[in-house]
Amino acid sequence: MATTTYTVTGMTCGHCVSSVKQEIGKINGVTSVDVDLASGLVRVDSAGELADTDVAAAVDEAGYALSA
Repeated sequence: MATTTYTVTGMTCGHCVSSVKQEIGKINGVTSVDVDLASGLVRVDSAGELADTDVAAAVDEAGYALSA
């Protein structure tokens, strides 16, 4: 089990949060996604380590970006 925290930029509402959760949740091995709109922090629990490129692609698909 692994937990990783990311910062996502561009989210402004509950729909943004839902979109990010849905796209990250599609990544193989992800067991839960928790998004804090105010801070932009996204905590991802997964069965193993995730590739940052996979998470970045999912966030991009939702219409947002990972902060460097």
